[in-house]
Amino acid sequence: MNKALEELLRPYDPITPLDWTQAIREVVQEIALLGLWRSGFFEEAAFYGGTALRIFHGLNRFSEDLDFSLVEEGGSVRLASALASIKTELAAWGLSFDAEPKCSGNRSGIESAFLKGNTRINLLNVGVPEELSRHLPHNQKISIKLELDTTPPPLASTEVKTHLLPTPFQVRLYDLPSLFAGKLHAMLFRDWKSRVKGRDFYDFVWYISRRVPVNLSHLEARIIQSKKQQAERIDMATVQTLLKERIQRVDMAKVAEDVRPFLRDPRELQLWNEEFFMQMIPQLQSVCEDGRPAELTG
Repeated sequence: MNKALEELLRPYDPITPLDWTQAIREVVQEIALLGLWRSGFFEEAAFYGGTALRIFHGLNRFSEDLDFSLVEEGGSVRLASALASIKTELAAWGLSFDAEPKCSGNRSGIESAFLKGNTRINLLNVGVPEELSRHLPHNQKISIKLELDTTPPPLASTEVKTHLLPTPFQVRLYDLPSLFAGKLHAMLFRDWKSRVKGRDFYDFVWYISRRVPVNLSHLEARIIQSKKQQAERIDMATVQTLLKERIQRVDMAKVAEDVRPFLRDPRELQLWNEEFFMQMIPQLQSVCEDGRPAELTG
């Protein structure tokens, strides 16, 4: 096994085929970011979402997708043109993945692509014992979705962070208040249909526990762009009311069940009920004009 790849896998201490599959998925995500950096992607685009929170801020849950946004509408970088760099980077680390652009359907302003690789082949490539890999179906694939928002809502703030593995590189990403604004928008307005996104609720607790303030201006811009609210000002009292209404409508058992497969230790879900989340709401903070957090209670 490549020594640097071994270093990436060591923290996972994988034992079962499922452990190895999840470890490979997350290592592929990090190597894909390296490939994007080499292509110059982050000169005009920023990383956001749950995977950004996991890799750069220590969110303790598994993540699936890689979400990006142009820093400003009209930027020239595109996801499709960076896929070759990602595929080349993965191959250099001994991983066999295809990188394919996909149609985003009716979602205008969103570019999509998938990284897909045979699970068993890639596990063997990184040195998993043959007898362990036999427990996996021959046609099972690891699939990672990439999305780029080419019509980004304004007023997000970004920062550049250095990642040391698999080799030092830098990524532009949304800062924590802007990431929190995006998560609140998803929590409040995501089209759930028949499935509740428990990961939104898990991340909400993470932000509150670390007293991350909300970039309220960016949240307002997201709400207006998605046509979920009239164009009047969105204040924290409105956000708190919307959160209370959302929490009251969900089946908390389904919320917990959705996020359970993404947690290494699901025991914390025993605390989850409507009262638990209601107690979080008064702890929301927004960012003042001078950049400091301002506590607001409701």
